[in-house]
Amino acid sequence: MRVAAFVSGRGSNMIALAEACAEAGFPADMALVFSNVPDAGGLERASSLGIATAALSHRDFGKDREAHERGIDKIMHEHEIDLICLAGYMRLLTPWFVETWRDRMINIHPSLLPAFKGLETHERVLAEGAKWHGCSVHFVRPAMDEGPIVAQAAVPVAADDDADTLAARVLTAEHQLYPHALRLVASGAVRVEGERVVAQGSTLPEIAYNPPLKE
Repeated sequence: MRVAAFVSGRGSNMIALAEACAEAGFPADMALVFSNVPDAGGLERASSLGIATAALSHRDFGKDREAHERGIDKIMHEHEIDLICLAGYMRLLTPWFVETWRDRMINIHPSLLPAFKGLETHERVLAEGAKWHGCSVHFVRPAMDEGPIVAQAAVPVAADDDADTLAARVLTAEHQLYPHALRLVASGAVRVEGERVVAQGSTLPEIAYNPPLKE
């Protein structure tokens, strides 16, 4: 499966995905890294790994979001992309693009969805006094942070946590969860049925699973 990672910044999750794709036997190839920010750090990092890159600034299209995304769609077809992984892409996508890539685009969000959709999840988790936080990989739908959940990882909230320490713990989990979820999707181990992710075959893979965190 040929994968494109979308980034708007440094792309740490993109690097985790690229490293996984480089492993022998992994069912996906990181074929392209795309950004809406031509000087995004993630593009340079991808180039250093020998990955093709492309950029198309949204600023060149004014308020016409769909025109920008039609340009992106053209780039995806030129690179024969099968699946898009949003990895720190800081643009809300239009319903046109989401439906064009329906069930062929996944995203990682720093919370245990459906809780804490949107921004500032770490601050909100702390404000609510939650004991557990985490991250989720889901198929993308037009509404923000909605869609069938592929996999989740939970991390504890420590009594002395602030937003920065909690964010760092969640990011460690993200870097392990996203490759795991990509493997499930790219290998065909899971599929979307209705608005849920279900296992292919009779053996249930580890879908809702908390991977062991590496030190």
